[in-house]
Amino acid sequence: MKEVSASLLAHAIGIALMSGCVGFECTRSESPWAAGPGVALAPEEPRAGSPADSPGPSPPAVPGAEAATSVPPVVTPSAHAPLDLKSLEARLRETQAISVFTKLALKNQIEDLLERFRAFHQGRLHTSWMELRQSFDMLMMKTLALLQDADASLAGALASSRESLWGILSDPAKLATV
Repeated sequence: MKEVSASLLAHAIGIALMSGCVGFECTRSESPWAAGPGVALAPEEPRAGSPADSPGPSPPAVPGAEAATSVPPVVTPSAHAPLDLKSLEARLRETQAISVFTKLALKNQIEDLLERFRAFHQGRLHTSWMELRQSFDMLMMKTLALLQDADASLAGALASSRESLWGILSDPAKLATV
């Protein structure tokens, strides 16, 4: 049963990656996690042709009701300053959200991914950008899943650093300094 669940989860993640919902901006209906872990989502705007478009009786105005029904401000993942690789490494080492053995496994996966990017930039690895991006996104999602409950601030910082980290990996000159 666990093999089937893991297979279905991997398939769902693959579909999310191919549909562009992971690592890109999506509407709430496309992905409930589009805003990142621990981030409040604003209510969706009504779409054209939806029942909310049809004119109907509006509820009577009640004094003071607007304060009780106001929506809290939306916090985006970019509220965190993007992490550089050194500070990310330090914060991952310090966090109590991940066990020691999981940190070692994660470190090995990160090193393997870095080596794949180096080999790609040197022409030793014949793969596509899409496959490298998928590997990067899968590792990001795994790391975010490990952090989201126990270290939400690091998870938010990591989510907001996603594109800057991708920029480092995709630029051979920047990757050479890592």
